[in-house]
Amino acid sequence: MKTSKLTQGLSGSMIREMFNESLKMQNTIKFTVGEPDFVTPRPIIDAACAAWQRGLTHYTPNCGIPELCAAISDYHNDDFKADPQTQVFVSCGATEALQMALFTLADPGDEVLVVAPAWPNYFGQISMCGAKAVLVPAFEKNNFVPDPSDIKKAITSKTKAIIINSPSNPTGAVIDRDTYKEIIDILREHDIFIIADEVYSRLVYGGGDYTSISEFADMKDRAVYINSFSKMFAMTGWRLGYAISTPEIIGSMVKLHENGASCLPAPSQLAAAQALIHHTGEIERMRQIYHKRRDLICGKINEIDGMSCVTPKGAFYAFVNIKKLGMASQDFCMRLLRETGVVTVPGIGFGGAGEGYVRFTYATSEENINEGLDRVKIFIGNLS
Repeated sequence: MKTSKLTQGLSGSMIREMFNESLKMQNTIKFTVGEPDFVTPRPIIDAACAAWQRGLTHYTPNCGIPELCAAISDYHNDDFKADPQTQVFVSCGATEALQMALFTLADPGDEVLVVAPAWPNYFGQISMCGAKAVLVPAFEKNNFVPDPSDIKKAITSKTKAIIINSPSNPTGAVIDRDTYKEIIDILREHDIFIIADEVYSRLVYGGGDYTSISEFADMKDRAVYINSFSKMFAMTGWRLGYAISTPEIIGSMVKLHENGASCLPAPSQLAAAQALIHHTGEIERMRQIYHKRRDLICGKINEIDGMSCVTPKGAFYAFVNIKKLGMASQDFCMRLLRETGVVTVPGIGFGGAGEGYVRFTYATSEENINEGLDRVKIFIGNLS
């Protein structure tokens, strides 16, 4: 049987490729999937269990239950002031929100700018729309923050939108306000939509300021803001994200969602509402732990001959330069896995600009960081 051209053209993520390869081995230490190692805070779990026990097992509104939409609106009261009935959409993870935004904004033949290195799902999602991903490289010498002039050069008459991911997966880069303003000025001039993937916005370190798309009031009618409960509350398996935009865009995203996932369970949504209303302190508790782990892993990486990394300002990833080792990133990661059990992700999996780098996640314990980097150090020592 010959499957559709769409499926034939899609490739899998190297993140999952490395994860699946590691399942064949014992005694592995995983720095692969970007998933908090924390369990969802107990009060949030309890709220969901209580709702299930009350028999809340039926269909829900396509856009999300009113309680959660209201909680999201209240949570963003200082920035978006979104109408919970028309400007908020609860999605099956931020992944679905991104996909629905792309299907809403991009037609076949359109171009979507992506700052690379970038989360690989962007490439597949853009392809599914029949659009073309145009990569704008961000360089280590600029702390992986894109140069606005490179964005301007990439714009053509076919450019419909840009995905801005700050803090970034995989680099941890945080776009400073001055740079963001320059980018916004360019996008405004060319009438380009912004899909702002801000799922790591609460994970910023070092006292630096964070700039959100919400701070550019005149662009809100051309922006889709996307966030997730996965990173904020360690709720990856709950598959809950959300989008905020204009009533027209949100209405279109909801129509698409209705024809796909349709709706999400009431107990999960009620628990997410409780998280936003009563348990935001948990976000700060986890952020402080990630901050400590970031300093640990970057310190150990920079002590290893042949490896280096700039200290990321956000998210929970270290994007490590291995160019001095003279190995392709995929070869390095596969050999490291097979010889030491340490699981990482090749930089090439995040676009061509990622070659020569390896992504480590520090959403894992200090014990794993210490043991894993000790193995890496021995491995690299044996290489030389």
